[in-house]
Amino acid sequence: MALQLGDKVPDFFAKNQDGTLFESNSVVGVKPVVIYFYPKDNTPGCTAQACSFRDQYEDFKDLGAEVIGISSDSAISHVKFAKKYRLPFILLSDDNQKIRKFFGVKPNLFGLIPGRVTYVLDSDGIIRLVFDSVVATKHIPKALEIIKKMQ
Repeated sequence: MALQLGDKVPDFFAKNQDGTLFESNSVVGVKPVVIYFYPKDNTPGCTAQACSFRDQYEDFKDLGAEVIGISSDSAISHVKFAKKYRLPFILLSDDNQKIRKFFGVKPNLFGLIPGRVTYVLDSDGIIRLVFDSVVATKHIPKALEIIKKMQ
């Protein structure tokens, strides 16, 4: 069953772009968090989305929030992607798509492309926004708006 608005996000684990184990409870339930699922590193839409989050990352940090990007790419792919585009936030490798399924992120384009969905969690780990749009750059202002409203 998909996580929905008002649900508390349970703990999950994944490798980050450094290849080390990331435990969600290190940030979820501690501070506001933006978790965005995206299809693939180094594709036009995903690069635009990541770079938009990068360009506004300080705005999120100033509001006490963390940003986490999740795709099924490997940690090796993530480290190259993060380095190439100077991405300052956490990228998680969901190579078996367990986290994607756990959240209930559905594929797009007749099931051919992994979905692009952004979740905004408050400091208690409660989902305050579920934004599902194929338009990559619309996710950033929407997430920032909700984070600001939570202040």
